Amino acid sequence: MPTRVPERLFHGTLDALILQALAGGARHGYDIASWLETTSADAFSIEDAALYTALHKMEERGWIEAEWGLSSRKKRAKFYRLTPTGRRQLASRVGEWTAYVEAVDRILRPSRLAPGAA
Repeated sequence: MPTRVPERLFHGTLDALILQALAGGARHGYDIASWLETTSADAFSIEDAALYTALHKMEERGWIEAEWGLSSRKKRAKFYRLTPTGRRQLASRVGEWTAYVEAVDRILRPSRLAPGAA
């Protein structure tokens, strides 16, 4: 079983992860959460409150739009999709994340430790 990502790290990237979930097309909230869990091999689990808070904030910022529709189970659901602003925000977040991961990796990778440090 994969190691779960600590919530404090997950929440710092939640917007980018949701934007990525929507990059392939419109999804409703449950589908976004399921996609994140499945794609992360169950390393991520998102609480409904955190997901919907993030979705509402992104909608207010103009990164996503929402409209009501029917889920695959024929239930009424709100579907979210990226706006052009959201696509630009996703590209920006991916660039920031890549730079961050590379910098942290340079610091934390054991082969980078100074001689005599452990």
